[in-house]
Amino acid sequence: MITPGALYIVATPIGNLRDISLRALDILAAVDMIAAEDTRITRHLLKAYSIPGQVMALHQHNERRGAEKLIGLLAAGKTAAFVTDAGTPGISDPGASLVKLVREQGHEVVPVPGANAAICALSASGIAASPFIFYGFLPAGSGSRRREIARLKTQPYTLIFYEAPHRVLECVEDLAAILGGHRELIIARELTKLFETMHSCCLGEACAWLHADANRQKGEFVLLVSGAEAKNESGLSEKAQHILALLMKELSLAQAVRLAAEITGESRNMIYSHALTLKRPDGP
Repeated sequence: MITPGALYIVATPIGNLRDISLRALDILAAVDMIAAEDTRITRHLLKAYSIPGQVMALHQHNERRGAEKLIGLLAAGKTAAFVTDAGTPGISDPGASLVKLVREQGHEVVPVPGANAAICALSASGIAASPFIFYGFLPAGSGSRRREIARLKTQPYTLIFYEAPHRVLECVEDLAAILGGHRELIIARELTKLFETMHSCCLGEACAWLHADANRQKGEFVLLVSGAEAKNESGLSEKAQHILALLMKELSLAQAVRLAAEITGESRNMIYSHALTLKRPDGP
């Protein structure tokens, strides 16, 4: 059933303990050692399924040292599994360095798939699922976070972020300020748990929704943001061009440009340039 000298990368539930696969349970019961990001959380999972496995700690602070211990076991023909607190190892979690070191020593690494919060949220979001960019956690500092968001602003792909409860408000504020309040946002919190929530709104409305109930700011978050709209040679999205054209029918050029920029979040200079084109006798 298992290969001697192999390391198994095992996905575990992100909340509901019944979301573990039968294969994952078989592997965890059969290996000689289970390396865990948090041994307390892993022992709780093992106890729920009456698995008496031997557990060692392996996390971001001791990944190199823990990897060397596991490699020694694998070299002796033993088998091992690695699990994180929840979800798939190596996805915004420890694991990548471990896998690299184990592979460099010539040992087989076997993935055992399962739960992943980003894919779980995306599947129930209703946002176009392909293509998408999974970013994980944005930087904690506001300046660095805003710079990273700005780098992603023009990407026409769904953007997926993880966020902690104590930073979710400021993160959403920065997303709205830089990407524009018109983009669609899915707030997914406490996935597969008792207070699971999936809320859809515009980025500009998200902070008000979070402020309306303090409980909405609790738990672990997945934030999904719709991609930037495709733009033509003017540099503006079709939506921005349409809004500008409507405003120019009722307002002065300067007023139409100012409002179009505020509504869409797009460059005022590009909107102004396109407005001048619309004003020409021969049109765009």
